[in-house]
Amino acid sequence: MATQDNREIIETPITILLLGDAGCGKSTFLSSLKSIRNQRRGTGVDQPEKLELLRDSDQPFVYDINFSKKSFTLEIYDTANPNQHWTTLRPDVVLLAFDISDRKTVDGLRGWRNDIIRYFQRGEGERIPVMMVGLKRDLRVEGEGTIYPQETYRIAQELRCDRYAECSAATGELMSQASEDLARLAYATTTAAGGQTKGGCLVM
Repeated sequence: MATQDNREIIETPITILLLGDAGCGKSTFLSSLKSIRNQRRGTGVDQPEKLELLRDSDQPFVYDINFSKKSFTLEIYDTANPNQHWTTLRPDVVLLAFDISDRKTVDGLRGWRNDIIRYFQRGEGERIPVMMVGLKRDLRVEGEGTIYPQETYRIAQELRCDRYAECSAATGELMSQASEDLARLAYATTTAAGGQTKGGCLVM
């Protein structure tokens, strides 16, 4: 189906599950994504001065996307959803989040990745597309124990993630890029090639 401007409409929503330790910034990230989609009209501004936080009870969070002459809808679920345990979902993409300023959340990534395999790998040799995202980029502090991009990129490769990005929902830094990369991965799941990256993780 196509609209008047020849934009193809993908009618089936693309389901995305956001996984990560409590407190790593998932809710603020989703609120910032919503803010970007609501506000941006080619101004280059990533977010308003005051960010309105989404409520867990309003899940799934719905985002209308225009990408590559396609229009589609993302339905994003956070692990905090009070009405549905995340293991009962059948996501098209998993977004694996951690806090750049908290190494404990980095250490927890492997456990979340194992859960993805456990609950969502539907057959031998089949793998769901996974994007890893580092949140709270603005809180990265130079010094002993600093989590640098080189380290997290290596971890993303080890965990067989398809893409890696980092951003700050609080300041808006790299939020547009992370949003576009998520849209790109989501759209890829609707194509014959699928969303999985061949040959390693892509950094955006």
